Amino acid sequence: MSHWIQVLVTLLAMVAILGVGMGEAKKKKPKAPPPPPADLPGHVSYLAWQLRGVHIDDSAPTTDQIEKLVVDHLQEWLANRSATAVEVRRELEAAFFKLRYPTYGQPACFAESWKGGTLIGAGYTLGWTNFSRVNVVALFEHREGKSRLAALTRFVPFTDLHYEFLPAQGSDDFWFFIYGMRPGKSQPRLSAILYAFDGQTLKSLWETRDVLDGKMDVGAEKVTIRYLKEAEYVRETAHGRKPPRHQAIYKITPQGLELESAQEIPF
Repeated sequence: MSHWIQVLVTLLAMVAILGVGMGEAKKKKPKAPPPPPADLPGHVSYLAWQLRGVHIDDSAPTTDQIEKLVVDHLQEWLANRSATAVEVRRELEAAFFKLRYPTYGQPACFAESWKGGTLIGAGYTLGWTNFSRVNVVALFEHREGKSRLAALTRFVPFTDLHYEFLPAQGSDDFWFFIYGMRPGKSQPRLSAILYAFDGQTLKSLWETRDVLDGKMDVGAEKVTIRYLKEAEYVRETAHGRKPPRHQAIYKITPQGLELESAQEIPF
């Protein structure tokens, strides 16, 4: 009988110890994550650091926060200022100053005269791997000492960011290309969108995406794109032959771009 009493006492002691341990565990709450830094570069870096290992399809909650921080800052900074493209680029570089590898921010800016004022393109590429990157372009209109945010667009993901300008056909709208190259295959891939801004809205007139080894030449009346067809490239290089190149020539029309000719050209 004494043996069973001893066993019961031991069990009760163990239950008491476990109960105390569980009570202590309940009291210990996990530490809350530190708040983001108050300064803009620190806050942007704090958010961008969270993108590590995040698939681009799941990145919007974080990249949207960064976009709002940066664009809101530019609105305030540009409100009563006439800035050059270089000055806008430097302001964006300052916003991304604290980013740490593998995160990075690459500004791409322009300032073009239009209807007696200036259109300022404040764009950037935000990346967190060699391939995962998103692009934002904020278009500001500056007149009579004041600047306003006129339009905002998110360019094709995975690419870098560049601009080309061309005269509008049959209107006084502001026409420009945003284009970029996407890495990740044997040759980089070109994506380009032709935009028109009428003072109120920014709309897309024409676009092409993921053109293998695409090279775009913008003229006064025509746009030429030279490229490879991926299936041909794979087949011919597998047999040790040079693949054919292709060339598409587009006529600039009031509606955008119209294909004028497409042909095979020497490699």
